[in-house]
Amino acid sequence: MRRSRIQIFQVLLISMMLLIGHGIVESATGTLTVTATVLSRNNCRFTGINAAASTLNFGNLDPSNPVDITATTTIRFRCRGSSRIATFFISDNDGLYETGPGANRMRHTVVLTEYLPYSLNLNPITASVPRNTNQTLTITGTVRGVDYQNAYVGSYSDTVIITIVP
Repeated sequence: MRRSRIQIFQVLLISMMLLIGHGIVESATGTLTVTATVLSRNNCRFTGINAAASTLNFGNLDPSNPVDITATTTIRFRCRGSSRIATFFISDNDGLYETGPGANRMRHTVVLTEYLPYSLNLNPITASVPRNTNQTLTITGTVRGVDYQNAYVGSYSDTVIITIVP
């Protein structure tokens, strides 16, 4: 009885090897892309009069003429430290009322259940620049006409945190 179990096992093992050898049992492969950015030993900081706060103002949005409205503001920054060249990275947190990555929304200031979507673009988000040289971050936002043509009347706002490293 014991010998027949071993023989059955050997037959199963040989059968599996034959199936694998003939491509009946296949394996799948995938690709993993690995990346990294080495930041400099420098220290980058927002500078100037608007270093702590800046405003991106879309102005008055007229629902009777629902066109896309774009607004732009800038923030200056400088990288200091021991390296001749500084490599920085700038990001934002998508604001207080976002619904997912890149899904920014402003909230109505009175009716707290009303929101107005907008997009936000930072430029540049990363670069290598000379140390102790003034740089400018340009922040561009857009509110689409289709998003405000039926929006609740009144003021909307959001707060977005912009971060620069190192």
